[in-house]
Amino acid sequence: MTFEEEIAEGLAVPTDGWDFSWFAGRATEERPGWGYVRLCGARLGQVGAVLDVDTGGGEVFAEALGLAAQVPGVVRATEGWTPNYELASAALRPFGGVVTLVDDGGALPFDDGGFGLVMSRHPVAFPYAEAARVLAPGGTLLVQEVGAGSNRALFEFLMGPQENQDAGYLDRVRAQVADVGLDLVRLQDALTRVEFFDLAAVVHFLRKVLWTVPDFTVDKYHDRLRALHDHIAEHGSFVCHSRRTLVEARKS
Repeated sequence: MTFEEEIAEGLAVPTDGWDFSWFAGRATEERPGWGYVRLCGARLGQVGAVLDVDTGGGEVFAEALGLAAQVPGVVRATEGWTPNYELASAALRPFGGVVTLVDDGGALPFDDGGFGLVMSRHPVAFPYAEAARVLAPGGTLLVQEVGAGSNRALFEFLMGPQENQDAGYLDRVRAQVADVGLDLVRLQDALTRVEFFDLAAVVHFLRKVLWTVPDFTVDKYHDRLRALHDHIAEHGSFVCHSRRTLVEARKS
């Protein structure tokens, strides 16, 4: 396809939810070895109430619930974007799940100490203090964060060199957990290979994963997108690395 055709295709794909099946054959991403969904599924069978923060379209939460030995009696989720809220409500309904529309990083509209497990995969800005508040004593926090500098090669290809504070990131995570009174149980970090095989996949990814290039538009980055198109034509793909961080903590 031509540059213009790939741009048009990348712009035409809907961005609702966290279903990445459209990328099959166009892009690949390795997964961290710890298996976040599997970890959540194992813990879900041990609690009576669970909250998933920033659930997206509910796909990941629903998958984890499907792995649980027993679905908790109380299944709650929050989401900040209305189209995803509607998708999540449908995805979680078979598990008795209720989704609440909230602002990203804002207050959680739940009572203190109501959940044995608070989880979140790739939150926009995880509210550690609020999560600690709604966790029951002995409860577990299980979060997979998008780590600092994730896909740096991609966003710097488009935006040029950006501030780099990646080295102190894990210390900042430790401090966030400690500052809200939780005990850190596990902190793991992984760089996973991401490979794009056409420009349409890059354009769709940047529209879907908004924090990669926050001010992304095709018009603004037209020249760098063309350079990226030429790079893929010459090398067969564009490679970068995502960063994923597993945070497990417990409330005393």
